[in-house]
Amino acid sequence: MIKPVGSDILKPLFVYDPDAHHALQHEAETLPSVIISSQAAGNAVMLGAGYFSPLAGFMTVADAVSVAETMRLTDGRFFPVPLLCLINDLSAIGNARRIALRDPNVEGNPVLAIMDVTAIETVSEAQMTLMTAQVYRTQDPAHPGVAAFNSQGRCAISGPIQVLNFSYFQTDFPDTFRTAVEIRNEIAERGWQRVVAFQTRNPMHLAHEELCHMAMQRLNCDGLVIHMLLGKLKPGDIPAPVRDASIRKMVELYFPPNSAMVTGYGFDMLYAGPREAVLHAYFRQNMGATHFIIGRDHAGVGDYYGAFDAQTIFDELPAGALQIEIFKADHTAYSKKLNRVVMMCEAPEHTKDDFVLLSGTRVRELLGSGIAPPPEFSRPEVAQILMDYYQSLDA
Repeated sequence: MIKPVGSDILKPLFVYDPDAHHALQHEAETLPSVIISSQAAGNAVMLGAGYFSPLAGFMTVADAVSVAETMRLTDGRFFPVPLLCLINDLSAIGNARRIALRDPNVEGNPVLAIMDVTAIETVSEAQMTLMTAQVYRTQDPAHPGVAAFNSQGRCAISGPIQVLNFSYFQTDFPDTFRTAVEIRNEIAERGWQRVVAFQTRNPMHLAHEELCHMAMQRLNCDGLVIHMLLGKLKPGDIPAPVRDASIRKMVELYFPPNSAMVTGYGFDMLYAGPREAVLHAYFRQNMGATHFIIGRDHAGVGDYYGAFDAQTIFDELPAGALQIEIFKADHTAYSKKLNRVVMMCEAPEHTKDDFVLLSGTRVRELLGSGIAPPPEFSRPEVAQILMDYYQSLDA
């Protein structure tokens, strides 16, 4: 099996030993505590689950700035985006060197992790500007990732953490949320050697399904891991439970047994385009995938990124940064002349005027009216689940 990034073994930060977990949970209630941002909570979940292995916790400002500029920490280790724990107010923790980090996304704000504080720093506006520009390639406040990043405080607390729970992801999505450790174990149990991962924050239409089949065939893969985002999205995106149901129905009906896993991870979408594509590849290697599908405008939003920027960035990575291989995909769609789904860049010239293409707005209009998109666009069983959801909004 492919090795984790930067290490021979995965290093999850969740405390699995029950006695140690109980003792730390008890200790946490006695420590100074702070409610962290949703983005920081997502980072803690990913650290706990082993996805960000071998990182031990939240970065210092120097490391975060270095990562933004070079995709390397100050000690030379590779990581594609800053991992900061930014807060507004230090009054609750003062100069404490051991603190509890509380979850902003669960009622009652339970303890998410314990941190051994190594530094408390102020992030300057110049440093925030630099990180925003480097990671998001824009400083436009209308960009949802930029808005979320800059809405956090300017006090950075850094240090190693011990994670005590996985926020709402494990309880709300018990059949889907999986740690990197669990996915690696299941890949081994299934006997898969070559594994391709597919990232989604949306339901999968016929073109997505066929793209996965295409990648599996061309890469000679034993299995596919459909790995969906379970965290916060932008307004208008379809909720995770609906996506989950539609994807599971697709796999049940249109993939052979023991060929596809439906899983999810707990994280807030950054919409950072190329940088987030690299982050996605990083933690797919950690979960055991040997290959990863990167499509046009992967992890993008609006018109902030070029069509293939999320693919070409992999040509610019530091040597040896990642072992996972990238399957570079173009838009896929059904060709009426060819009577099949193809990648547009591979379609003969004479067929390029007959693709079945529907805008997201048009698809939502159809579904909301109880009309299924054409079968060349969406499997009818998937469309039915989505129609039920959209019509429930008007009920």
